[in-house]
Amino acid sequence: MAKPIRKRKCKNCNLFFPPDSRNAWHQKYCSKPECRKASKAASQQRWLNKEENRDHFRGPENTQRVQEWRKDHPGYWRPKTPEQQEPLQDLLFEETEKNPSVEIPLPKQPLQDLLNSQHAVLIGLIAHLTGFALQDDIAITTRQLQQLGTDILNGSTLCKGGSYVTKTPHLSKPYPSGPQAIQLGGSPSGP
Repeated sequence: MAKPIRKRKCKNCNLFFPPDSRNAWHQKYCSKPECRKASKAASQQRWLNKEENRDHFRGPENTQRVQEWRKDHPGYWRPKTPEQQEPLQDLLFEETEKNPSVEIPLPKQPLQDLLNSQHAVLIGLIAHLTGFALQDDIAITTRQLQQLGTDILNGSTLCKGGSYVTKTPHLSKPYPSGPQAIQLGGSPSGP
C-alpha cells in the first residue's frame, strides 16, 4: 500500500496544497493560475541561469540556426486552411430550362423576407448605385433586378434600345452627392 502524500506549502502563495500524485516528488507550486505563472517564470529563470543556455538566443550561429529552421518550415506561423473551403455564398440562380413561351411570375415576398435574404454587400451596392437608402426603394429595385436577371437567364430581355428598368416616381430622394458633416457625440459644434 502506498504512503499518503503529505500537503506542501506553495512557493508563491504560501498556502498548503496536496501535490499531484504523478508529480509529487518535485511539485513546489499549487495549481492556481497565478502560482502556475510563477512556476513557469521560475523554471525559465533556472534554464537561463545555466551556463550552456546563456547565449542560446544570441550570436550569429544561433541566428543562422533559426534562419535554417524557418527555411525548412515555411509558413509554420500561418493558420492552417481546411482542405475544402465552403463558398462564401451559394449560387443565386441555377441554370433553368430555357423556354421563352412559359413565363414564370416572381413570387411577391414580404418586404422584410426579401431584404433579409440578400447579402449586406448587395444591399449596399444597390443603395450606392441608386442613391436610395429606404427599404421600400431598395426592395423595388431588388425586385426589378431579380426580374431582369431571370429574363436574361431565360433569354427574354428587351433588346430594342430602351431601358429595361421602369421609372418609379414614388421613390424617395437620393443621397446628396457630397460628403455630409457628422457629429459623433458631445455637444453640437458651431455657434
